[in-house]
Amino acid sequence: MKAMILAAGHGTRMRPLTDHTPKPLLQAGGKPLIVWHIEKLARAGFRDIIINLAWLGWKIPAALGDGSRWNVTLHYSDEQSEGALETAGGILKALPLLGNAPFLVVNGDVWCDYPCLPYALPEHDLAHLVLVNNPAHNPQGDFALSNERVANAGEPRYTFSGIGYYHPALFAGLSAGKHPLAPLLRAAMDAGQVSGEWFAGDWRDIGTPERLAELDRDLTANA
Repeated sequence: MKAMILAAGHGTRMRPLTDHTPKPLLQAGGKPLIVWHIEKLARAGFRDIIINLAWLGWKIPAALGDGSRWNVTLHYSDEQSEGALETAGGILKALPLLGNAPFLVVNGDVWCDYPCLPYALPEHDLAHLVLVNNPAHNPQGDFALSNERVANAGEPRYTFSGIGYYHPALFAGLSAGKHPLAPLLRAAMDAGQVSGEWFAGDWRDIGTPERLAELDRDLTANA
């Protein structure tokens, strides 16, 4: 199974830290955020990892190289000429690198101790989402979870972690360009094609300098 790390966002909420550094290269616990993901994926057995690029994107391959230091191969999907294509648009552009089998996608701006192991999508499903408890900045949650199925409506409601497994067919019919992921997921949920799980471990949306500083303190203290 291949994996993709979403790293094309502008990181406007992280300014001024992201004025000259792409958010995935901001450091916490002595290493860039994206390196935490690469190390975890490598430990889980992933060997091909795709990273999309946009804002200051050239700095990411300059810092990470080909991935050989982690015993993985890094592939880059360059969106710099188009501007960030949003989540679904970025995945669509990267599909030639991801191939025809289901794959894992991880948001580059989260930190989580979810193991990210390869996962076999149930037959006929288009996605499997990892959901977490609702943080203070998203108290209403995103989706409902019941009997390992994810739905638009219902209780209890959880927050999408930014970690998901997708079948390429989820993106069928999309034209090249900017596309958000949520409408595709909601349509698949209505068709009963999205499974999910609740993860109760440590998950953080590193969306502000304050959250980054808090993560850095915690990781440094636990080193």
